[in-house]
Amino acid sequence: MTRIDRRYFVLGGLTAAGSLVLPSSALAAVPNPFQLGVASGDPATTSVVLWTRLAVKPLNADGHGGMGRADVPVQWQVATTAGFAKVVASGTATARYEDAHAIHVVARGLKPGTVYYYRFRARGHISQVGRTRTAPASGTFGPDLRIAVASCANYESGYYTAYRRMAEDRPDLVLFLGDYIYEESRSPGRVRTHAGGETVTLADYRRRYAQYRTDPDLRAAHAAAPWIVVPDDHEVENNYAKLTRANNRPVLSASKWRARQAAAYRAYYENMPLRSATFQRRVHWGRLATFHMLDTRRFRDDQACGDWWKVCDAADLPGRTITGAAQEKWLLDGLARHDGTWDVLGQQVFFAQFADEDGGANMDAWDGYRAARDRLQRGWLARGVRNPLVLTGDVHAAFANDLKLDYRDPGSATIGTELICTSISSNGDGTPLTEIPFARVNPHLRYFSERRGYTLVTLGRDRARADFRTLPVVTRRGARVATHASFVTEAGRPGLRRL
Repeated sequence: MTRIDRRYFVLGGLTAAGSLVLPSSALAAVPNPFQLGVASGDPATTSVVLWTRLAVKPLNADGHGGMGRADVPVQWQVATTAGFAKVVASGTATARYEDAHAIHVVARGLKPGTVYYYRFRARGHISQVGRTRTAPASGTFGPDLRIAVASCANYESGYYTAYRRMAEDRPDLVLFLGDYIYEESRSPGRVRTHAGGETVTLADYRRRYAQYRTDPDLRAAHAAAPWIVVPDDHEVENNYAKLTRANNRPVLSASKWRARQAAAYRAYYENMPLRSATFQRRVHWGRLATFHMLDTRRFRDDQACGDWWKVCDAADLPGRTITGAAQEKWLLDGLARHDGTWDVLGQQVFFAQFADEDGGANMDAWDGYRAARDRLQRGWLARGVRNPLVLTGDVHAAFANDLKLDYRDPGSATIGTELICTSISSNGDGTPLTEIPFARVNPHLRYFSERRGYTLVTLGRDRARADFRTLPVVTRRGARVATHASFVTEAGRPGLRRL
């Protein structure tokens, strides 16, 4: 890629004649194409993905953001300071009409364990500045890693104050664990309204992502740190599994459902700072941590006995899988490598047992795939995994759970930890309830909160700390965030201790 002189970037570039700077009056007449912000993600030791998508009219129904059919050259820079006094990488990428003018740049040749700043330029405009970082060098720990864990951000259900507070906490990394957008529209009790109806076509999904990205609090969270993301169901349709179409609203033929799924995932990739459209992947953070990012939606068997809370013996069938056989093997093989002190499973749905007193449970979660959960837990024990840490989204409430070898036996060995973040905005303000539901039959559940917010997880060599950050309200703007509870897990000693 061509390197760009810093002065060229700042001044707006020279014309083909080689001498004239674009006048400020002409610049003012050109709409700003960076209305959807910037993002970075999937950091490695010497590289990171940089993202932006151009749009001058983000809510246009065709999903192209008013950009027209022409491809647009976009210049990018990476520097060691926010003032860009020392540019260390730069180049030009092409924002193509066929990709809804989204670009994914892999900035290479960076130093391990280093904070960087980045920005883009197109059509005479310069984007906001983003902050990112690279992973520490292989074989080194680096400093403690501060991660903001979040999920479930229904635009209609509330404002994105939690994203703003995440940005203010200045995390090193953000893990987003699904339901970045919601496919339905006109939700009951909404405080904001989705543009258009339910998303079905590629244009629908592109416009929905664009609308979410117009929110300044979301843009601030993306600009604050690199993100590692995985989708769940609402990026396509609520509670879907594989190619089943029982949940379709409107009802679609099999071919139209496949087209909808393909459109949804194409739009997801276009709008996320991903290296590729393969969501199952590993991200290494030196010797400190390995992130095993899972796809528990596309390869699962259909939900047993339906999608929601049921007493269902079929959930115990030995062949059932939530990950698919190939991904299960990939995960266990990766866990056997012991690359980091902490093996972090970034995934979407409730992992520990969470049953009611009649034996009913959520068939969309791992409780609907009990044999798969048992295989995985026994698999990490057999491979000597010392510090498994499951990070989860989906349920619009925060939980801290001890993972048990046998959930039917309260005295069974504790073999890992699960931390479930609450939602950013989904289900509105929530409630002040903190009593653990069905605690008598789920003694391994150690914490519950139904407020909105996120979880700050700090990984160190000797322990992992979780701070559950909650907001009193999201149906009004500007609420303050507070730490509602904190827990630690000591390395080599599974189980939670409340601070």
